[in-house]
Amino acid sequence: MEAVPARARGYVAGAALLALLCLLPLPALHTPWWALGLLAALYAASEYVVRRRFGGTFHPVLLAGAFLLPPPAAALVPLPAALVSPVEHRPALPRRLWRAAQPALAVWAAARVHWALGGRDAVVGCDFPYALLPAGAAVLAFCLVLSLLDGGLRVVALGVPLRRAWRGLLSRSLAPVAVHGLAGLMMAVLWRSPYGPVAALLVLLPMYVSWWIFAQYHRERAAHQATIRALVQAVDIKDGYTRGHSERVGQASVMIARELGMDDERVETLRFAGILHDVGKLGVPTRLLRKDGPLTPEERRIIELHPEYGHEMVRGISFLGEARAAILHHHERLDGSGYPYGLVGTQIPECARVVAVADAFDAMTSTRSYRRARPVEVAVAELERCAGTQFDPRMVTALARALDRHGWHPAVTADETARAAPTQQPVAGSRSGAPR
Repeated sequence: MEAVPARARGYVAGAALLALLCLLPLPALHTPWWALGLLAALYAASEYVVRRRFGGTFHPVLLAGAFLLPPPAAALVPLPAALVSPVEHRPALPRRLWRAAQPALAVWAAARVHWALGGRDAVVGCDFPYALLPAGAAVLAFCLVLSLLDGGLRVVALGVPLRRAWRGLLSRSLAPVAVHGLAGLMMAVLWRSPYGPVAALLVLLPMYVSWWIFAQYHRERAAHQATIRALVQAVDIKDGYTRGHSERVGQASVMIARELGMDDERVETLRFAGILHDVGKLGVPTRLLRKDGPLTPEERRIIELHPEYGHEMVRGISFLGEARAAILHHHERLDGSGYPYGLVGTQIPECARVVAVADAFDAMTSTRSYRRARPVEVAVAELERCAGTQFDPRMVTALARALDRHGWHPAVTADETARAAPTQQPVAGSRSGAPR
């Protein structure tokens, strides 16, 4: 049983009491009860399906209620959903109260703002584009109340500091709720039109389809992340003395890509490339990766096959895109002295030039068994010294600018076992001290 702190119980009880106060004028209102019942049932069914299949919340019906009903009546719409939706964690009562009180307060505030700005008349008269202004203000009020309540709960239940409790809550919710608000407004306008409620329900069909596509995208993305994590963990197990190196190279690659102004899709691709750049080490004999002392020329040639091994391993993973080229060519050098193919200058793919700089930077700023970590400033100076021969100067400059602006705060640190590993020597002949 997952305990709910006493402060959180009190907070939820206070929100529930406030929601009840919002319902007090209800008996005096001329509320179309059939419309309230239909919207409440529709919202309950939508929430049940969306939570069960997609793991999210579905607001169009709730916001349609804010545009169609008086505020106290609109606050009743989410209550049946809170009663019928399953509760995964115990105790169930405070969680059901929260599921009922939070949307009730939010939709009450949205309806109050909508009616105060004349939104009801605009909806009844199908008065576009004037109906958009009160609807937009209502959506903003809805998001504000949700964010305020969520932030307060984070403070009392999770102990999040006040300065961080509300950070990002409103900005993250505005865009998706605005889309739901537009669908809710379309429902309300069609509901009040000669076509009636049946036409309004048709608005939900494309919303459900888009929600399903969105959920499928996130499931596919989660599968991608799981694939990458499995590959990286396998490399870390095989070559433990560089544990955490892959994630840090991915982080540095992202910093370079953003500094170069790449779009989000390419930034994500560069992150994959950085994380998986050494996946080919899975094809290298473990005894060579863990050898105590310098490698023979033959052993060095075997080690230098790992980019080709890595490319073969990920060649069939379509979502990696150009990251596969970075895995193959991240040990190439601008002057043609790199491997596996000795490419020169712009023959080396751009993504590989990014990862090469990120790889060398992390190698120099991480503690290895054969040397201590270098300061960031020293590592950047070394990269700048080798720019134009080993590294692309544009990538080096981008990393230096990003470090000046953001600093270097790696999310993953070197494993302590790496520092206790047997003494090994750098073998790739890199002037920057890059790993094998």
